[in-house]
Amino acid sequence: MVGTRTDPIVERLAFWGIPLALGVMGLKMLAWWVTGSVALLSDGLESTVNVVAAFIAYFVIRYAQRPADEDHQFGHHKAEYMSAVVEGALIIVAALLIVQEAWGALFSPTLPEAPVLGLAINALAGVINAVWATALIRVGAKHRSPALSADGHHIMSDVVTSAGVFVGLILAILTGYAILDPVMAILVALNILYQGYKVISHSLGGLMDRAVTPEEEETIRAAIATHSAGSLGVHDLRTRRAGSAAFIDFHLVVPSDMAVARAHEICDRLEDAIKQAIPGASLAIHVEPESEQAHGIRVKLEGTDP
Repeated sequence: MVGTRTDPIVERLAFWGIPLALGVMGLKMLAWWVTGSVALLSDGLESTVNVVAAFIAYFVIRYAQRPADEDHQFGHHKAEYMSAVVEGALIIVAALLIVQEAWGALFSPTLPEAPVLGLAINALAGVINAVWATALIRVGAKHRSPALSADGHHIMSDVVTSAGVFVGLILAILTGYAILDPVMAILVALNILYQGYKVISHSLGGLMDRAVTPEEEETIRAAIATHSAGSLGVHDLRTRRAGSAAFIDFHLVVPSDMAVARAHEICDRLEDAIKQAIPGASLAIHVEPESEQAHGIRVKLEGTDP
């Protein structure tokens, strides 16, 4: 059965995302309470989604890191993709709530009260989110955690939202056009919808067993070419990615008179090399004698499929 990664930093980041999301939401709702700005309210509503998403991400990441068992013999990695899909759906819900709030304000716009204090509070929340989102995206990419990466990209979209709200309110105050406040809120909602679409589409690709990236496949082929001495080549290389795990299988062609022990040594060498190049990889290598190779086609050791 396939093992699972043991990356405590991923789980720690997911855990600390919960109190941080609550704190940022509190700051943004305080900024709205001080000013009465519908744009700041829209920013605060998105942060409520961040809180829910942080809880989901933490518990799903813990579940995804459970070792393989009899019912899930390839591990629980795909749970993270489901978390990311749910988060994408929550982002879209937040965008619709923002449009609902902003639509009414379009017909009775008012300039915000105490704008300097409200913007300062919101700016502080934005800076905190920017630092945190950068950390989540970096660690999520390094440890191949779809849930952590989705959370990071979601929070980064929140940073863009806050920046847009900040600029919109400054323009509304300077020009006296109060309608800029709800207009900016609607533009924010459109950006959030786009971010939600990106999160969902990426996660669905993982659920549909998307292959490893072209760069990773090239790395696999290079490892095969370097460490397959004694064999005649490979064919039917197939891959799929499930969170931090990569599943790789291919056929290894060997001379018909090669001893089983010798063929096994080549397989072990290839497995060690590929796992070193692709952390979290799980391999299935089918050894076949040259006489059984389909249509007698010779396969290049570079790993090129016939």
